[in-house]
Amino acid sequence: MTTHTTHAADSFRRQYDAMKAQAQTWQRTWKELAKYIAPTRGFFDADRANDGRKIDHRTLIDSDPLLAVEVLSAGMVSGLTSPSRSWFELGLPDENQMKQTAARNWLAEVRRRMESVFARSNLYNTLHGFYQEIAVFGTAAFLLEEDFERVLSCRSFTAGEYVLGCDEKGRVNAFGREFWMTPAQMREKFGQENLPLAVQRAAEAQREEWFQVLHVIVPNPSADADKIDVRHMAYTSAYFTPQGHLLKQGGYRQFPVIAARWEVKNSADIYGRGPGWKCLGDVKMLQKMQKTKLIALDKNTNPPMMVSANVQGEVNLLPGGLTRYNGTTDAAVKPAYQVPVDLQALEASIAQVKQTIKSQFFADVFLMLSTQNYTQMTATEVAERHQEKMLVLGPVLERLKNELLDPLIERSFDLMYRRGVIPLPPPQMQGQDVKVQYISMIAQAQKAGGLAALQQGIRYAASLAQGNPQVLDKVNFDAALEEGLALLGVPPALLRSEQETQQLRQARLQQQAHLSDGKTNEASL
Repeated sequence: MTTHTTHAADSFRRQYDAMKAQAQTWQRTWKELAKYIAPTRGFFDADRANDGRKIDHRTLIDSDPLLAVEVLSAGMVSGLTSPSRSWFELGLPDENQMKQTAARNWLAEVRRRMESVFARSNLYNTLHGFYQEIAVFGTAAFLLEEDFERVLSCRSFTAGEYVLGCDEKGRVNAFGREFWMTPAQMREKFGQENLPLAVQRAAEAQREEWFQVLHVIVPNPSADADKIDVRHMAYTSAYFTPQGHLLKQGGYRQFPVIAARWEVKNSADIYGRGPGWKCLGDVKMLQKMQKTKLIALDKNTNPPMMVSANVQGEVNLLPGGLTRYNGTTDAAVKPAYQVPVDLQALEASIAQVKQTIKSQFFADVFLMLSTQNYTQMTATEVAERHQEKMLVLGPVLERLKNELLDPLIERSFDLMYRRGVIPLPPPQMQGQDVKVQYISMIAQAQKAGGLAALQQGIRYAASLAQGNPQVLDKVNFDAALEEGLALLGVPPALLRSEQETQQLRQARLQQQAHLSDGKTNEASL
């Protein structure tokens, strides 16, 4: 190993250690969250690779918090990034260009290909775990890379397995992780000649050992946009051993890690806080209340006993059992004390705590129609309540848009374009930016307020027109239709272009004029 590679590995190790030191204060809470809310997640210093961790069922007596997390993650997948329906729409900043058929067809084809690539990749499985992580720990991340078979490939991470760094604007721009590999895996990924001597010997002997590997992705101080070689890319990627052996060094044109926070307390915070942070105390209280209830029930059905000294042999507590004793008056065996259990009050308290936990994880939002009684409400009232509840998620969804959805679409588009999966745009679109509009169920629910206001405005104009029909001359019904369909998430490709619309209207006017002339001629005859 050369001195240059040793110095490079040392530099990367220092950057990783700095990020890890900043994460130490967060890990205390992450471990508690994993223990009480997500027992199958989290990977910390004491954990080993491929080690099936036993769940502590003495701590996790009630599984309702775990179910609430599942409901939230499933609801986010189906409501925000559903694999079964379109959840994003591509457009252009210039609305006049969007009216051109060639531009709309190209954007529709690009979206179709992106959806096809997403479906073939492991993106949606990754997003399901991503939403679980961000709900419990407040931060979630995955690596989005090019895949020669599926175009895109995701590698998900769990809390404690990775560390992050931010730039001066609070945006995540650095990543590091520790993981374990077998000698055969290291030889396949890095090449035999790049492995430390101990790993080479283990690989030759085909020993199934685990070796620790560190990986960092950091901004490249030597980045040069005018150069396309690896050493001048925007981000440097390096794999190395804890002993300082550089295994592989590469680069990325853009930051490949999709990392998002549920909410950030201030701009100095690298990691976020999620619903798990807010209801951890409630979850602990729920487990204690359930344990107390079980103990009370156990003492009530099988109480501690007092046994007289006159009892002969063992006490038989089985139904119909016989216990002999020499006494004549006092009972030989009786309960030591009675435990009055108010099960109704205890169950009510437990139910209240459960409801608080479900609310913190927005389970009531995603299960609203199935858990509440709307049989006596109109469809309009149901829609209004649905909209009100979705608005509660507004700040969270805005952060997810900036830190999850936008980077996901941009990086996927870039990787697909460089692979030739994206067709060349029409000449008139060369050099134009493509904007993204989200049309998922949750996004549409949030926009429903705008649609209600639009409908109310049209109805108001119609009521005024009853007294003065000329009022309707002020209303642009074409614009109202386009705005309303956009709020409903209807693809623009379903609308005729402005030119086609004018031609259709002109033909209708000519037909009406022709019919009118025919009726006039018949009347004159």
